[in-house]
Amino acid sequence: MTKQRWAIDIDRDAIANAQIVDVPETELAEGAIEVAIDLYAMTANNVTYAVFGKPLGLFGNDQGYWDFFAERDAPGRLPVWGFATVSRSAHEGVPVGTQLYGYYPMASHAVLHPGRVSAHGFTDTTPRRATLPIIYNQYQRVDALGDYRAPDHDYWPVFRPLFLTGWLIADQLEDDGDYAAQQILIASASSKTAIGLAHALQQRETRPQIIGLTSAGNAAYVEQLGLYDKVVTYDAVGAIDASVASAMVDMAGNPQVAASVHNHFGDALKASIVVGKSHWDANDDSGPMAGPPRAMFFAPGRSEKRIGEWGPDGFRQKLEAAWLGFADLAPRLLGIEKREGAQAALAAYQETVAGKADAKTGLVIAP
Repeated sequence: MTKQRWAIDIDRDAIANAQIVDVPETELAEGAIEVAIDLYAMTANNVTYAVFGKPLGLFGNDQGYWDFFAERDAPGRLPVWGFATVSRSAHEGVPVGTQLYGYYPMASHAVLHPGRVSAHGFTDTTPRRATLPIIYNQYQRVDALGDYRAPDHDYWPVFRPLFLTGWLIADQLEDDGDYAAQQILIASASSKTAIGLAHALQQRETRPQIIGLTSAGNAAYVEQLGLYDKVVTYDAVGAIDASVASAMVDMAGNPQVAASVHNHFGDALKASIVVGKSHWDANDDSGPMAGPPRAMFFAPGRSEKRIGEWGPDGFRQKLEAAWLGFADLAPRLLGIEKREGAQAALAAYQETVAGKADAKTGLVIAP
């Protein structure tokens, strides 16, 4: 039985508008492959991809996240992280049946153009992706992943890319002397990237205090994670000692939360790092903010810096060791909810965009 072929098209100007479309099978060009997507995660991080889908200068050029899987005159195709299996191949180095981990569209299938093929995997050389960050264009053979373990399979798409971002933020903080801060305030502390960051910070011999900022509804969950030295709800930020040198890492990009922290700490806030924009529909009219300018953290740039300094193998080995330490903890942090098919994928996207995703659950889709 042939697997149904579908994709979810998203309105680039109104990301809450999405629909399922049929995608017919097309002839493969020489050197191309088609993959059937087996499993991917839907997280708040994907909402950030949609918000930054249009060119905003994030990549240092005129491209955005929509450019990975859609032409400019077509609806957006949301990038997701997950596993896929080669279903058709016109490339002798990547045969049918090869299992891959990487970056895919929210769809049942994808066509890729492998280049720089090695025992570890390959780089997609689709022309429109040539000037996009290479970390998003690399596809890894599952059987060559040094830190892949079968029991962790469903947690990989949920946590692995977000853990990488958190790990890289922790690396930047340490590299920059924590900006002379005595405490790190992590906004949206229930998010998976925040959890990865808090875990990475916990591994240091010496570090600032880690304070998780979260909503009242998520406070109990964040406290039981055991990753934060202190948990503070957003409405209680004013009770934190404003004289303590601090740095904020903002996972959700909510201007009101940022303003409350900035205006409470003022000059005692030494750095303000923005990571995501899952609160895409929050009112930006937060007024003037005291303290430092907000700086965007860009994981591909940080990873490219460290790959240049440590070498590809050194980077991979450090990341693998860090991930394995975290993967042992992942099943105790949240459960996995698996949904199947196009309608389930559309519903999961709509729930996530609407901010209805459960922080205590990792949502995965099997197309």
